[in-house]
Amino acid sequence: MRLQSHNTPKWKRAATALLATTFISAPLYAQTAPADPAEKPAAAAAQESEDIIVTAQKRTENLQDVPIAITAITTKTLDDLQVDSFEDYARLVPSLSSKAGGGGGSADGPGTNNVYFRGVASGDNANHSASLPSVGTYLDEQPITTISGALDIHIFDIARVEALAGPQGTLYGASSQAGTVRIITNKPDLSSTYGAANLELNKVAHGDWGYTGEGFINLPISSNVATRIVGWYRHDGGYIDNIHGSRTMREVDSSGTPTGGSFTFDNGALAEDNYNDVDTYGARAALKIDLNDNWTITPQVIGQVQKADGSFAEERGLGKLETMQFNPESLKDKWIQAALTVEGKLGNFDVTYAGSYMRRQVDSELDYSDYSYFYDELTTYGAYWYDNDYNPLLPNQLIQADDSYKKMSHELRVASPSDKRLRLIGGLFYQRQEHNIEQNYIVPGLADVAKVPGTNDIWYTKQLRVDRDYAAFGELSFDITPQLTATAGGRWYKYDNSLVGFFGFASYVGDCFGPSEISGTPCTNLDKRVKDTGFVHRLNLTYKPNEDMLFYATWSRGFRPGGVNRRGTFPPYDPDYLTNYEAGAKISFGHGSHFNVAGYIEDWKDMQVSLLGQNGLTVVRNVGKSRITGIEADLLLRPMPGLTWSTGVSYNHAVLREDFCFQEGVVDCRNAGLQGGLDFLAEKGDKLPLTAPWKGSSALRYEWNLNADLKANVQGVLTYEGKRKRDLRPGINDIYGDLNSYAEVDISAGLDKGPWSVDLFAKNLFDVRGQLSKGIQCREEICGDPFGETASGGKIYTVVSRPRTIGLRVGRKF
Repeated sequence: MRLQSHNTPKWKRAATALLATTFISAPLYAQTAPADPAEKPAAAAAQESEDIIVTAQKRTENLQDVPIAITAITTKTLDDLQVDSFEDYARLVPSLSSKAGGGGGSADGPGTNNVYFRGVASGDNANHSASLPSVGTYLDEQPITTISGALDIHIFDIARVEALAGPQGTLYGASSQAGTVRIITNKPDLSSTYGAANLELNKVAHGDWGYTGEGFINLPISSNVATRIVGWYRHDGGYIDNIHGSRTMREVDSSGTPTGGSFTFDNGALAEDNYNDVDTYGARAALKIDLNDNWTITPQVIGQVQKADGSFAEERGLGKLETMQFNPESLKDKWIQAALTVEGKLGNFDVTYAGSYMRRQVDSELDYSDYSYFYDELTTYGAYWYDNDYNPLLPNQLIQADDSYKKMSHELRVASPSDKRLRLIGGLFYQRQEHNIEQNYIVPGLADVAKVPGTNDIWYTKQLRVDRDYAAFGELSFDITPQLTATAGGRWYKYDNSLVGFFGFASYVGDCFGPSEISGTPCTNLDKRVKDTGFVHRLNLTYKPNEDMLFYATWSRGFRPGGVNRRGTFPPYDPDYLTNYEAGAKISFGHGSHFNVAGYIEDWKDMQVSLLGQNGLTVVRNVGKSRITGIEADLLLRPMPGLTWSTGVSYNHAVLREDFCFQEGVVDCRNAGLQGGLDFLAEKGDKLPLTAPWKGSSALRYEWNLNADLKANVQGVLTYEGKRKRDLRPGINDIYGDLNSYAEVDISAGLDKGPWSVDLFAKNLFDVRGQLSKGIQCREEICGDPFGETASGGKIYTVVSRPRTIGLRVGRKF
């Protein structure tokens, strides 16, 4: 049985009706839990606490006292819902949307997701030389955002995931233009020795077996020193089949005229069922040192390796969960971060220093034969591919990439006492990100004269990108009355971004203007740098008439730094800004129940849009403006002991407010006659891509005692995401087709007896192939084959949700 909107409208109506019972975004799944998965006897009383504590405003506060929209997913909920990865928690946050690579191959897999909040998405392709992300990702106090996507950290022994919707520019800076995701780890505990371990076995429909082993131990070393060590290994079984097939390419002479000959090659050596398996393993170690009653030092090291094979997208024109790739595909993503947090007091002011250093290495190989095939079939480019004896060459192509990252950040801030009428938080921030980019585009057997000097490549990219951020920030809150508080905040920022190195064909060497500045390059044909300063603000008015009610209004702004375009004919692009007007309410009902709602209007100005230009080269321009109007809400009810129901939904109406034109060399699309077919014109009122008007989740969980020492639980979760555009440009979106709406159902049942627990679960029970993103390997007008010039048609790849997965998890606490 398949649960999809286009063939089971009753399910869609049922899903919509259930989600419509309440509006949501803010704190969905914000359930109370003890600090650790291991329930210590001494902490039994803490289990009864129904307060949800967050640090979204860089203070420790009750969720219901924070005048911003937050989704807080706590330890217990993460464990109850078998959340292991980014994809698992992202679908639980209604205001959040994401896009994987979508071009076929391992570039669509883990660690390649780009995150968006509240519809602030233009369909950008997240190229290594393009815009920074609009959403920041933090691990504890330290930013871990990189240009290629959010780190896919294995979720275990995590205190909570906080999703902050809307601009967070004053406290979190440049890459928090539209929102921030914070992953907060459980810290070492001085109270006692305890730990937990889980083993899981699962089977994915149409695919292979998977398994997980994970555990942690908390160990006091002395009265003022404790350590916490966490480790995990997860194997995700594959479910995409690389089916056997062949590809025929015509032979042309030097003038591009077909000779009547052809080349045929197949992928017999690479054909394999379930070839997109993933192995993820890593560890985390933290040390807590209480120097005295006022000062604590917490150093932490975390590292993870993720190995992915194959493609995570199914190919249009083939069977479900099938693709046909002709070159090896794999991705190895390994990273390590060392972090230090120092917390203390100077007088009655709280002082916090947070610093980190991260290194990330991503090695990948991708099939790129679509590019060769379509450019050969639809153009005469194949005439230029020959071997050393000038014989025509099979124009196969693959990519081998080496992406190295270094990221350093420092933040020093102070906060005045939170119980005073006038409260201040302020600080200084510095960050430096370095991305060493190497991409080798290889045509096997290519003549030496056609290769970029010193390589085996027909196209070679070797660049060093450095993004530097400086900031001073602060927020001042004043209680006008005991019930009414005004807050004013601001962030002065400076960015300094550069890109230097070489890119291009062998012929590009003639355009070099200097010797090699980056090791491994034949010369330098790119050396650009942009700098700028600015200021963003946040103004808030909060009214709290009693302990159970809070109302707020906010005017805030977020930004994203400008940058450089590699192609010399394109100037640098400027920062873009998001201005947010928001009003919300938080109402508590007792026993942890609450209803939270927020409505907003967000104006996005000077949108940074990145698209593929000539030779498939990404270019970025500031074009137009748009408006997002939306509402988010969350209802959490505990109508009887043991029963919890949380339901939420977000609605976003995201449209252009003026015509959008992005045709190379054309300023006025209308007057240039580019309004039909594949033009680059989108008109005022057209919807922005990637974000559905409606997204939501609903979860129902019941826990009860079977006897004095045996507890049982059952649970059901429904998630829904509506129909979305894939691309901002109508003509190009017609090639891709919309991303269809879909709903998924998860169920589980479990038993707890003393320190032991066992859970049987099914994720995506009805085996829905939800469309997460779509992509292509070259310009849509070529690889999409909109005019049907090749017998096979275009090659569109759709990343789909993981098929039904049934598993058994056994846990032991000690």
